[in-house]
Amino acid sequence: MHPRIISELRAIVGERGLITETEQLRTYECDGLTNFRVVPLAVALPASGEQVQAIVRICHREGIPFVARGSGTGLSGGALPVESGIVISLARLNRILDVDLPNARVVVEPGVINLQVTQQVAPHGYFYAPDPSSQSVCTIGGNVAENSGGAHCLKYGFTANHVLGLKVVLPDGEIVELGGKTLDQPGYDLMGVFVGSEGTLGIATEITLRLVKRPEVIQTLLAAFHSTDEAGAAVSEIIAAGILPAAIEMMDNLSIQAAEAAVHAGYPQCEGLLLVELDGPTAEVALSMERVTAICRSCGAWEIRLAQSDAERLVVWKGRKAAFAAMGRVSPDYIVQDGVIPRTALPRVLREIKQLSEAAGLRVANVFHAGDGNLHPLVLYDRSVPGQEHIAEELSFDIIKLCVQAGGSITGEHGVGREKQKYMSTMYAEPDLDTMQLVRCAFDPRHLANPDKLFPRPRLCAEKPGRYEPHPLEQAGIAELF
Repeated sequence: MHPRIISELRAIVGERGLITETEQLRTYECDGLTNFRVVPLAVALPASGEQVQAIVRICHREGIPFVARGSGTGLSGGALPVESGIVISLARLNRILDVDLPNARVVVEPGVINLQVTQQVAPHGYFYAPDPSSQSVCTIGGNVAENSGGAHCLKYGFTANHVLGLKVVLPDGEIVELGGKTLDQPGYDLMGVFVGSEGTLGIATEITLRLVKRPEVIQTLLAAFHSTDEAGAAVSEIIAAGILPAAIEMMDNLSIQAAEAAVHAGYPQCEGLLLVELDGPTAEVALSMERVTAICRSCGAWEIRLAQSDAERLVVWKGRKAAFAAMGRVSPDYIVQDGVIPRTALPRVLREIKQLSEAAGLRVANVFHAGDGNLHPLVLYDRSVPGQEHIAEELSFDIIKLCVQAGGSITGEHGVGREKQKYMSTMYAEPDLDTMQLVRCAFDPRHLANPDKLFPRPRLCAEKPGRYEPHPLEQAGIAELF
């Protein structure tokens, strides 16, 4: 990067706010998906929205691609840097700007940690509903980029359901405000377009969130089954009975072993474990929990346990939320996937995943949001064994194809990023992808904001929809690189 540009960036963020040393840059070479690594030219750490705007204006003027980054906990390569570009880290934009309890909303900067929002308002009887497993470290800005969910999205919805307004720096440096402070704004839902756009449309510098009143009572049930078939059938039966739990999570034996080794949650050793949480008025929860218990027993549950206190309930959830990180206790390496299937397909798809696992000779652990069919299969392998990494990658993608064939999606909450670009075409035809590209070009015609993500091939804004011709790289037979 030209010394003049380095000097301009340093003038904006200060000496300690710009990283250019190669060894320090390697800290930012990947996100939670470590398969892809790229060292950026520089990393800027702005401390205000105005500094973000000034940096983006330089990037626009000089044609420098940029990638916004939060805590780097993403699992799809969405925050992967660009070799010819810079990373804009939002870690220093970590203030809660306003708490408006009478109107149940809060305004935060993108670097605020997810769990901090709930911690801020919990003494007043409120909480922030989206709760990814990484909520103690992931940022609100990253949640907005990926439209993150979490265990309780079954009842409370994803990030998109809890964002009221955004202040956004567009890729040309212009600032716009999307949405507002009310639940439903007239006009085009541009905020809905931005949430989940994976950093390709700009950078949010202020985010207005909706808060939720803490329910009167919360109860968590553990049900142990002899198989994931039985546990999956129980999930479908619970929803079919008209019961809407706050969360229904499923863990198989491998994930139980890992969680127990890490946090000693006291889970029963079984082939399929359900965690069912109900919340609401006391009488309603008591009646619904009786029905859930009866359904679990009818589907083959051999042990049912109800958490007897808030402390016990937190231990139960600690085990579930630690499952991904804990997997390192049973395997040196693993790939986390993120597909979605219809709930009714759970037993069949889990059986087919097992068949794929046996055919590949690798273990697959399953821990996921069963209530909305959002699977998180973990493909376990050993990188030190020659060729095993590639077998694991193929197996993980075979699982994603299986999800699409079952009527589902290639991602539920982790995003497409770099990892799943080439599988977008398994869900969408060329005209669909062209339409998405038109939206992207309306925000970023120069393709500077998190470029080369989401789409299965390089696309330029000058391309005309409906007139697709193979890219030269595709003609050369190496389109799989994208």
